[in-house]
Amino acid sequence: MENKIKTRKELNREYKERVKAAGVYQVRNLANGKMLLGSSLNLEGPLNRHKFMLKIGSHTNKVLQQDWNELGPEKFTFEILEEVNMKNDPNFNLNDELTLLEMIWLEKLQPVEKGYNANARIREA
Repeated sequence: MENKIKTRKELNREYKERVKAAGVYQVRNLANGKMLLGSSLNLEGPLNRHKFMLKIGSHTNKVLQQDWNELGPEKFTFEILEEVNMKNDPNFNLNDELTLLEMIWLEKLQPVEKGYNANARIREA
């Protein structure tokens, strides 16, 4: 059996065709329980972006950034709370399913009242 080395073009195509997980996530402060709730059609992107922005000190959420600076990265977790269950159904709508998950988690965690969220619009690209 021949072990074929994949070209960059093949690897890029495979990456783009890969099914990306959609769902709800949180950045949680372990010291005080506050969280930043978010959702995305591609969970990897925002979680990585939040980590990066906090590490370089330029997160758009100033209160979260201040807590990160004061408490340190070890006091924060980055967690996927729930992923959308994909269905092989012609009537399945990923946006609608994600909206439903957002509503459930917003009600459960109340991140505007108890967390870092400024409002209930939590979806990111």
